[in-house]
Amino acid sequence: MIQQIYSSVPHHYRYELNKDFQFAAAHFIPDEAAGHCARLHGHTYFCNITIGGDELDRTGFLANFSEIKKLIHGRFDHSSLNEHLELFPGDVPERYPTTENVARTIAELVQAYLDGKGNGAVCLQVFLRETPTSYVVYRPKAGRP
Repeated sequence: MIQQIYSSVPHHYRYELNKDFQFAAAHFIPDEAAGHCARLHGHTYFCNITIGGDELDRTGFLANFSEIKKLIHGRFDHSSLNEHLELFPGDVPERYPTTENVARTIAELVQAYLDGKGNGAVCLQVFLRETPTSYVVYRPKAGRP
């Protein structure tokens, strides 16, 4: 994988975990105002997830790299994002599968996983590159995705 440059988020945690991966997915924005993006098309998304925390779990992980990848890559790779209706309902503009909304959704999914671990880890940032020239950085507000 080519080294990507992404912004870092300032934090006070002792540990910072970063997981890079990519996934291929199709989508469309169901609104004619989206122009060409209203047509079904695909991307190879590059994603970086930043997690922070002070406590490691019983196995010595802040979060397991492979579990983070499986959570997102396993769900979205080689799929149409619009078919994930529980995450991207076609009648809710605030949840259309735009890069911004996909990044926020990834943060929500990661935080739900982290909440189940019980060691206080938090998703600090999701960097999501849609094309070589376009990306979004999503940073949840303190205390919530």
